[in-house]
Amino acid sequence: MRILVTGAAGMLGLDLCEAVTAAGNDVCAFPRAELDVTDAGAVGLAIRTTGPDVIVNCAAWTDVDGAESAEDAATAVNGAGAGNLARAAAAAGAWTIHVSSDYVFDGSKASPYLESDPTGPASAYGRSKLAGELVVAESAPRAHTIVRSSWLFGAGGKCFPKTILRLAAAREQLTVVDDQVGCPTFTGHLAVALIEIAGERVPGVVHVAGAGACSWYGFAREIVSSAGLECEVLPGKTEDLDRPAPRPAYSVLGTERGPAVPLLPDWREGLRAFMAAGVRTA
Repeated sequence: MRILVTGAAGMLGLDLCEAVTAAGNDVCAFPRAELDVTDAGAVGLAIRTTGPDVIVNCAAWTDVDGAESAEDAATAVNGAGAGNLARAAAAAGAWTIHVSSDYVFDGSKASPYLESDPTGPASAYGRSKLAGELVVAESAPRAHTIVRSSWLFGAGGKCFPKTILRLAAAREQLTVVDDQVGCPTFTGHLAVALIEIAGERVPGVVHVAGAGACSWYGFAREIVSSAGLECEVLPGKTEDLDRPAPRPAYSVLGTERGPAVPLLPDWREGLRAFMAAGVRTA
């Protein structure tokens, strides 16, 4: 199987390219510097030239707060860019896997969000990700998988655990919000699941995230404890941060797709794998 990966220099993209090769498949890695997904002509040429069986779109605008003042730019990448890939993939007979986000939900539910739950993003970033989902489904109606995941962290890029490790090593005390709950997801685990989905051609929307759930505060405490640091972690409130973009208070992802959806290990196992990689700085 030949898999084309966009955003190949990003956190998930790096792990995915490594996992594709480890699984004995061919990878066509396109970092942003080599393929701008907003350029439809370049996207079409890349797909025609490489002839992939599957395209996994890891390219994304990920600056949640920045999207509030630059929604058009965020949507150009997360929406129109995703559409460019799906259309070119469909024309070439390739399957599209589009990585989306828990932020397509508003966070008002009190039980895990399922694939059939209505979307209602509260932020510009969430709206841009939902735009991507809609255009992928329209552009490749019979040959796509939309994979919603959440709270990604990994060795290859900026992420919450790296930030907490850096701050906890320098401070005696940290305050982290405890009123946002989600599913921390290790990109090394998600990458393997994406390859499984590619092989099975699982259609439609699926939720794939680290098992279990916690708040950012709970996540931070586990990170600090895992590193053996002495920093005290205190609970805080989202409203005290005064950040531009609203965040879902509850965005735990569940699935109703049964055995079609790969189940990831518990988020604590993901953290252990992250720590074992020896990544201790931001």
